[in-house]
Amino acid sequence: MNKKVWLGFVVVFIVLEILMFLIDGVFLAGTYSSIQNVWRSDMNSKMWIFHVVNIFIAFFFSFIFSKGYQKKGIWEGVRYGLYIGLWMSIPAAYATYAMIAIPHSLALQWLIYGVIEYIIAGIALALVYKEGKPKQAVA
Repeated sequence: MNKKVWLGFVVVFIVLEILMFLIDGVFLAGTYSSIQNVWRSDMNSKMWIFHVVNIFIAFFFSFIFSKGYQKKGIWEGVRYGLYIGLWMSIPAAYATYAMIAIPHSLALQWLIYGVIEYIIAGIALALVYKEGKPKQAVA
């Protein structure tokens, strides 16, 4: 594996962690506290699992991108993030909705925020892979 895969992994992990804090810790905090009865009573002691999951997601997100990289710039990251975002967010949001008594509005927000999150991660990854301008020869 080349250095860009590893750099992409680190960048995507940081992006996912920041976005998880913003989405779950800020934007959806009120919703989460209004439905406390559906969450595990020991949920806070298990939050470290989210960080471990983000490590795996960031690695494979970066690794798979490297295998199909086509040097198409930011839009390649947007497209990749959209595909992965839909692939990951639809099942996560709606399988949880089917199993746990959460409002449909929360499942929909998870879907939308999830797709946005992966698009942002895809853009960050495309920036890591962006080729620099060729250097001009000095005469």
